[in-house]
Amino acid sequence: MAKLKFISIIALALSLFKCGRTPSSSSNWNSFSGDKNIERKVDSVLNLMTLEEKIGQMSQFSANWSVTGPVMPDDFQPYLEKGLVGSIFNAVTVEGIRKMQEIAVEKTRLGIPILFAYDVIHGYKTIFPMPMGEACSWNLELIKRTAQIAAEEAASDGLHWTFAPMVDISRDPRWGRVMEGAGEDPFLGSAVAKARVEGFQGGTDWRSLKETNTVLACAKHFAAYGAAESGRDYNTAELSEHTLRNIYLPPYEAAKEANVATYMASFNDVNGIPATANKWLMSDILRGEWNFKGFVVSDYTGINELVPHGVAENDKHAAQLAVNAGTEMDMTGSTYIKYLKQLVEEEKVSEKTIDDATRRILEMKFLLGLFEDPYRYLDENRAKNTIQKPEFMQTARKAVAESAVLLKNDNNLLPIRKDSPKKVALIGAMMKDSINLNGEWQGRGDRNQPVSLFKGLQEVFRNSSVQFSYAQGCTLTEATSKSVNEAVTIAKNSDLILVALGEDFNWSGEAASLTDIRLHTAQRELLKALKQVGKPIALVIFSGRPLDLSWENENIDAILQAWFPGTQGGYGIADVIAGDYNPSGRLVMSFPRNVGQIPVYYNQKNTGRPVNFDNPQGDYRSKYEDSPITALYPFGYGLSYTTFSISDVKLDKTVMERGGKITITAKISNTGNTDGELVTQLYVRDLVGSVTRPVKELKGFQKTALKAGESKQIQFSLTEKDLEFYGIDMTRKAESGKFKLWVAQHSADNANELEFELK
Repeated sequence: MAKLKFISIIALALSLFKCGRTPSSSSNWNSFSGDKNIERKVDSVLNLMTLEEKIGQMSQFSANWSVTGPVMPDDFQPYLEKGLVGSIFNAVTVEGIRKMQEIAVEKTRLGIPILFAYDVIHGYKTIFPMPMGEACSWNLELIKRTAQIAAEEAASDGLHWTFAPMVDISRDPRWGRVMEGAGEDPFLGSAVAKARVEGFQGGTDWRSLKETNTVLACAKHFAAYGAAESGRDYNTAELSEHTLRNIYLPPYEAAKEANVATYMASFNDVNGIPATANKWLMSDILRGEWNFKGFVVSDYTGINELVPHGVAENDKHAAQLAVNAGTEMDMTGSTYIKYLKQLVEEEKVSEKTIDDATRRILEMKFLLGLFEDPYRYLDENRAKNTIQKPEFMQTARKAVAESAVLLKNDNNLLPIRKDSPKKVALIGAMMKDSINLNGEWQGRGDRNQPVSLFKGLQEVFRNSSVQFSYAQGCTLTEATSKSVNEAVTIAKNSDLILVALGEDFNWSGEAASLTDIRLHTAQRELLKALKQVGKPIALVIFSGRPLDLSWENENIDAILQAWFPGTQGGYGIADVIAGDYNPSGRLVMSFPRNVGQIPVYYNQKNTGRPVNFDNPQGDYRSKYEDSPITALYPFGYGLSYTTFSISDVKLDKTVMERGGKITITAKISNTGNTDGELVTQLYVRDLVGSVTRPVKELKGFQKTALKAGESKQIQFSLTEKDLEFYGIDMTRKAESGKFKLWVAQHSADNANELEFELK
């Protein structure tokens, strides 16, 4: 009987739009799909709703099954039973979601289905490398594919919406949330943002959202969350509009170009105005300049936090500021459900603002097919047959190997060949660790499931000539004389020492900022003791951020950055160590020499007194007295088990006319004895601008497989649009003048320099 009631309500709505009975304001509605049929359906449902029911659609509540913020004090059950819930966060499993959807659909006046949301950041149950690690693969198809798999698993468990991708640019590794993004560069960050949105949503066509293996994506955190001062989470971002538009906004805009369905407001204030209440960001830029047609959700209790920010007197005032700025859904804060009706009655918020927000939310429910069948995602057998399919695990293992970055490899210590009769000491807190390998934001992953490096090595080196011995040596935070001595003893009896160290997963992620980003003291003590043994040492680092590895770079023979690799971590890293996969990862975030350098990034501005690198000790220059200004490992850097060269770089013309393009060709060669992959990177520098310009900017990249001794010709194209930036008049355009260009292996590679001019 209840289901029949639901169908009758929808039938009534459809009959209304067929008769042309739509709200008068509908002509001003700029919908996400642009499908007039869907727009009329949305307006017809809106016509049936009370003001309170509309506000309910703008309210998201947390089931608290997986708490990612302060526990919400308000029990949402009464709201659910009255049809005053638009979305539920953190409810999981087909069974659990079905129970809540049944209440919304079968026991409320209108029976409007609920959007179920979850933080699916780098996998749902099959956990892939943390996003920044995965970005180091520079493999956009792989990144898109892992997002597809994450969406397919999440959707099979009943979910409709993920709060990903995080597209924040960050230049400060003290900030724990660098792990969620794609690093420091807006060009690469934009490409990764597009790939992840397309992966989650099944492409750029809104019709793909109807498929039950896709989910709504959410570009976050809008805006400049990664620019938080001091790398301290939730902190203020003070930056010029030039920096905001040229560095931080491009990946958010790229997500819009990929037709992202939703945005999330950031916690921080931007130049004095918290993003959640920032009309300039939410309405002027997002809606006005970019013509975004989906909806905006606050972050967890982000609206309530306008009070401690000091821009709202109380929660009611906060609700007024947020909704009028353009934040259309309140995540777990209960401010809209409590105060918006009163604010409308007091004429502090217009009912049109409420109507437009509700339309955008309802449209997503239509696009997902929830009005046709609110239970269409809920199939226990589909979930059972989808989650962690063998091919998903294979992709995860490949992603682990492609994400690893070889930072140092003196004397070709790695790989450890399977036919080598070597004795290898396996040492370190992370060698047998599984608990930390998923990193933060592990979705519904099981912390006991990831394959440890020890297990991966045992499997990959089975039936080989290599002999392993093991001693832990230390925990992540403690090294005793006994544990260190045990490690030293087996090290002395070995030919090579393989050490696995790093971070606890809780040391990075949200609310996990650090001022000391070196390996923990206990781990460094172990390394120093092993160094005294005099045997070659290879170090594998599992972490959620770039670390200060200055001592390790000076004293350790080989360093492999493994990040937090996820479910198949041990297998993928063992594949690299054995040489079954030749590492191809390249850094997307610079590694500092020490914390005093931070922020350190490649696309810096020059100064009036730049450092002369031929004479870096010259006086009165922009430098440090106690350290170089360059990164320890720069953006784009990474080694391989082979060597590469780039030569014969040519331009088809040295003058680009307006509306034209320049084609760049180069010969890339594998000059070593091992097959491998090279990430070739194109950089430019605008020599004179109306405002100061970066010393280098990434404008293209290609990842190419080359067999040993093989050469290929590659090609890049540069257009006028590629040279655009926001100049002195705050308009985006390319300015005439001369440019430098490099086809390089990383951002600090200055070979193959050419010049051209834009007329």
